[in-house]
Amino acid sequence: MDFLLEYAGFLARAVTVLVVIVVVLSVAASLRSRGRSKGGELLVSSMNEFYEELKQTVEYSVLDKAQLKTLKKANKTKLQQDRKAGIEKNRVYVLDFDGDIKASAVENLRHEITALLGVAKSTDEVVLRLESGGGMVHSYGLASSQLARIRDAQIPLTVCVDKVAASGGYMMACIGDKILSAPFAVLGSIGVVAQLPNIHRLLKKNDIDVEVLTAGEYKRTMTVLGENTEAGRQKFLQELQTTHDLFKQFVARFRPQLNIDAVATGEVWLGSDAQGLALVDVLQTSDEYLSKRAEEADVYLLEFIQKKTLQERIGLSAGAAVEHIADKGWERLQQRFMG
Repeated sequence: MDFLLEYAGFLARAVTVLVVIVVVLSVAASLRSRGRSKGGELLVSSMNEFYEELKQTVEYSVLDKAQLKTLKKANKTKLQQDRKAGIEKNRVYVLDFDGDIKASAVENLRHEITALLGVAKSTDEVVLRLESGGGMVHSYGLASSQLARIRDAQIPLTVCVDKVAASGGYMMACIGDKILSAPFAVLGSIGVVAQLPNIHRLLKKNDIDVEVLTAGEYKRTMTVLGENTEAGRQKFLQELQTTHDLFKQFVARFRPQLNIDAVATGEVWLGSDAQGLALVDVLQTSDEYLSKRAEEADVYLLEFIQKKTLQERIGLSAGAAVEHIADKGWERLQQRFMG
């Protein structure tokens, strides 16, 4: 029993010291970072090199030495001929958007688009690999506005959907000059939904009053705690309908080939059916499309990485330190027990 008490005492002392250090450093970091913006860095990587490495891995595994020598010679000759002819490949800039309900990825997307618009030409192309089931209207409205910057700059935009682009996700997808979809990807959901619980009757049953005070007839139409009125409910429905109408107008603007009334029912369709409704243009995965583009263009993946604040780095370091302390304590315990 003594060794357990010794271990517990050691662990308690170590954690206490660590907590004090973390608190002091967090306060200092907060004071230093106050008023400063959170920065980041843009990473650019060649997808041509990525695909070439995959290809070479297979070639080195299945070809004999003579075949490899012939292949290398042919590749070298083609490269020299292209250089001599002064062939300049167009560029394809690839962006990724993995959307949550808040469309949080727009914080990185906006910087990536700003960067590529500074160098991209009308002969280049932007490819967005999009995955999102939608979320908040204003958040996805901002994300869509960022993509519209690409269209406004007259740079071709291709949107690839491998899994899902629904609701706010489709609001983004429709901006593409061309939409590619995997056969079983989910698309559509051009509709608006809102739901909230109301516990007014439960509170009333327990003699609990809730006062909802407003200035302005429609400042609060629906409430969780107070009693909802039919007038408030109708006003809320009117606002939902207005949002839906704007959603339909937005999609119809970028996809005029759609029968908007037929598809703006809130339904979703798999890629094969979505193509028949003109929700997508081509049934093709992003891997197939980009690997083919890499044969004729220079393909670059752009990733804006947010830098972690000092507090976040301290938190990660503290977590690692606690784990290290626990491991050391466990080692001591084992030595005591085994010794």
